[in-house]
Amino acid sequence: MITWKVGQPIVSLHSMNANASTTRSEPVLIRLPNWVGDVCMVLPALDLLEHHKVPYALCGRPWARSLLAGKPITGFVPMTDSVLGNMRSVKLFLSQHPNYRRGLLLPDSLSSALSFRLAGLKCAGWRDDGRSLLLRWGFNKPASNRHAVESWLDLTQRALIAWGLEVAAQAPANRLRLPIAKHHEQAAVAAMKEAELHSGEFVLIAPTATGRHKGQGKVWPHFDAFTRVLQNNKVNVAMCPPDEEVDSAFRTTPTATQIRPLELGAFCALTRHAKLVICNDSGVSHLCAAAGAKQITLFGVTDPARTGPWNPDAVLLGTSGRWPQLGETIARVQQLLSTTKA
Repeated sequence: MITWKVGQPIVSLHSMNANASTTRSEPVLIRLPNWVGDVCMVLPALDLLEHHKVPYALCGRPWARSLLAGKPITGFVPMTDSVLGNMRSVKLFLSQHPNYRRGLLLPDSLSSALSFRLAGLKCAGWRDDGRSLLLRWGFNKPASNRHAVESWLDLTQRALIAWGLEVAAQAPANRLRLPIAKHHEQAAVAAMKEAELHSGEFVLIAPTATGRHKGQGKVWPHFDAFTRVLQNNKVNVAMCPPDEEVDSAFRTTPTATQIRPLELGAFCALTRHAKLVICNDSGVSHLCAAAGAKQITLFGVTDPARTGPWNPDAVLLGTSGRWPQLGETIARVQQLLSTTKA
């Protein structure tokens, strides 16, 4: 018997009968979101598939392969900005793995649905952006402004029910769980050694953030002054920006110790070695939440309720429309560092 979620769209008897014959072991090809933070926030959805023993392969930006290297992925298809290019890549994967016949679209974009449908997949996803005709299992997105973690888990629950599995409605766990691959831990330790840093003896900052929110920059304006205050108080401050953000990070905080760029999986391992991570509301915030690192996330133009890190231990400073002041941030850091020492 199927356990229905409150508000679950009604599925026709024809659809129910067809889906009832779908076996638990039939795999699914999942289209990941395009942003680092968003990929972190789909971890509970992937956990749900694993709990129900549904094998899955992933389609996403190339960096997502590293980030999710510790997950039981059966395949990975790199995605670009080209709809036709993505369609060809998916089609090639399907020709090599003919047992993949269904897809789960986590992004609600028209382009993601189009590339999967043109490749021949029957897909589940939100009815958004005029793509209803491209979906075999379409669901109306709830109107409530929920956290992204809750939204993607809800979508995955609905898809599994539509595919004939008995899935009880449940809220996500209160924290993300990202398994770290052994080679990523080794890479993080090697990078620390090169930078002459020791585990638990440095503060890691992430003074950059890509993109803008409603035309506004997402970078806290006090990183340089903040870093110098900590250094004057004998706190070792380091940063590990990706290749494309090294110059920007150096201009923002020229006195911080630079750790060479790492793959995302290795960067997550690095955050666990930091005494504390201070970052903008960016991908780094969600990487820290996924890795279980001790963090402070700084908000000034985005809404913590919608995009904040999914971890009850994360400290959030600032709000949409108000960055935290330098003194406020330093006081909170001092409090957390003293707690760590204790």
